[in-house]
Amino acid sequence: MPDTSPGGISVTITHLATQRGDTTRMLEDAREGLLASPKSMPSKYFYDARGSRLFDDITRLPEYYLTRAETEILEASAEAIIGAARPAEVVELGSGYSVKTKLIVDAMRLAGSGERYVPIDISENALLEAAQHLAAYYPWLHIDGYVGDFLTDLPEVPRTGRRLVTFLGTTVGNFDGTRRAEVLASIALLLEPGDSLLLGFDLVKDEATLLAAYDDAAGVTAAFNRNMLHVMNRELRADFPVDDFEYVATWDAERACIDMGLRATRDMTVTIGALGETISLAAGELIRNEVSCKFTRARFVTDLEAAGLALAQWHTDRQDRYAVALATPAI
Repeated sequence: MPDTSPGGISVTITHLATQRGDTTRMLEDAREGLLASPKSMPSKYFYDARGSRLFDDITRLPEYYLTRAETEILEASAEAIIGAARPAEVVELGSGYSVKTKLIVDAMRLAGSGERYVPIDISENALLEAAQHLAAYYPWLHIDGYVGDFLTDLPEVPRTGRRLVTFLGTTVGNFDGTRRAEVLASIALLLEPGDSLLLGFDLVKDEATLLAAYDDAAGVTAAFNRNMLHVMNRELRADFPVDDFEYVATWDAERACIDMGLRATRDMTVTIGALGETISLAAGELIRNEVSCKFTRARFVTDLEAAGLALAQWHTDRQDRYAVALATPAI
């Protein structure tokens, strides 16, 4: 559907998740995750309008260095990245509010390589707000936004030419082990000769710094995680007692991953009306909802190669906390 901002700028927003519908997908995920042991739910359900704004707040927290480090890298390296990729269009996966997109778009304009920006995000509100903002700032930019799950819906996005797919904000680290390999391989299969993939990811560092980034003193990350319960209560007609869950983040050094979840503080029974099911949680029982894996350069190159990708560029911030890599289909 086209959306026109007050300034008269038109932005096209298309819903991709039409085959089953967003609620149907959530039902399937809830049946698979909440009726199992241990319990889990995908982190994508943090994101309604409130959740998107909470995550935007997280990126500004003093403990959360990741966004600042990634922005620093793109400020220094966007021209080199675009110079190598030469995209006709930029496709951004999990775009959110597209804060760092301007750096990529500016470099694309300077290089004269393309004029199309294609954000894909599960949150329509965040997508629309970001698209309207960019359209007002860049009247020459063709913005085609898609509401959907990029893991399943990306093949439905039409292309217009040579493509740079951006997967920033350390989202690739939100998949552990085999699942990450599957995600990278599925994206790689959609890259044609000449296409590129730009990835942002966090590097292994001391435990204290990592845990502070994912469990801030102000409790914003905790509120962001608990927002999943609000979303399920609304969309699945559930009755999770939100205030009776505490947020937990732990560091697993062997896997080099932060594990996150919501822990029941008392025994409880929860009805999920849309499923027609009632589940029980014991005090101390966890609903796992997110993982954030950290990387060394060697580990990341191994992941790329397993997915049929080759490292083309490697950029880090001045403190070597974070990296942005440009990859291309392996020959």
